[in-house]
Amino acid sequence: MPQDIRSTPQRRVEGRPRVTVTRRLMPEVESRMSELFDTGLNRSDKPMTRDDLVRAMRESDVLVPCVTDRIDSAMIGEAGDRLGLIASFGAGVDHIDLDAAHRRRIIVTNTPGVFTEDTADITMALILVAPRRIGEGIRVLAAGEWEGWGPSVMLGHRVGGKRLGIVGMGRIGQAVAHRARAFGMEIVYHNRHKLPDAVENIFGARYEADLDRLIAEADILTLNCPSTDETRNLLDARRIASMKPDAYVINTARGELIDEDALIAALEAGRIGGAGLDVFRQEPRVDPRLLSLPNVVALPHLASATLEGRAAAGMKVVANIQVWTDGHRPPDQVLTGLV
Repeated sequence: MPQDIRSTPQRRVEGRPRVTVTRRLMPEVESRMSELFDTGLNRSDKPMTRDDLVRAMRESDVLVPCVTDRIDSAMIGEAGDRLGLIASFGAGVDHIDLDAAHRRRIIVTNTPGVFTEDTADITMALILVAPRRIGEGIRVLAAGEWEGWGPSVMLGHRVGGKRLGIVGMGRIGQAVAHRARAFGMEIVYHNRHKLPDAVENIFGARYEADLDRLIAEADILTLNCPSTDETRNLLDARRIASMKPDAYVINTARGELIDEDALIAALEAGRIGGAGLDVFRQEPRVDPRLLSLPNVVALPHLASATLEGRAAAGMKVVANIQVWTDGHRPPDQVLTGLV
């Protein structure tokens, strides 16, 4: 019978643990890590190759990867016996094979809660920018194509009174709802579980158990759920076809949630109003069709890109390593049912 990894004794590292960091972090974070640990930093900030990551896992007690570092079961199998902690920088852990790590008694931690407000800010910005055609307006000005104000020129949609469909009502979804309510939006959400009535009342939110209905009836649809086996391609061709002709799609979660080809086809044909995207399926490569569409606002994964958030996340990583080094369970350990 599978055990919860919380029952597994945590090993204590004698002396300074060897820590390998895969990308550049905030200077104060790197400085603190170097003070506390035997730290290997990536001065070039170039993404590490698969072989580099495997070598780092073999030679380190702790690996500090980012959400763009894919660590699969085969790589974990090649890691050897030294690695005891993967202290990931960021809240998402879909880039790590958690079950494989737990079977090898490798602890995985993340940095939850740090980027909630930052991500909600970018989400709300896209909710405002996409319907009002702000991205298109910026491009027209930059190209010198603006011919002046006119009563029927570049008309968009107001957001007040529109139905915002939120998929995923966790920390970020709730923070988005809090902002959207201030703009007079009707808030409907889909989640694995209905929130308590008291929480719904705070946001003036209504639960919709039927995801298909939520998508079909939303004026603006925002995806704020993690990427899992169940949510990949959540917004597929069938669901996109069910959307209102002037609906907008907002995604600040993970690119894998959307069938990009189906979304592009709908945008090109004008079957939906537009999209605001901060994440893409093949980052850092972005489908050039998305970048060429006037009804798309595309950002280079900026949701968590604040000085304050990145510093706080780095210090969470430091704290997780410190606690683990002392032989205790880190505060941000990611759990699954298998080890």
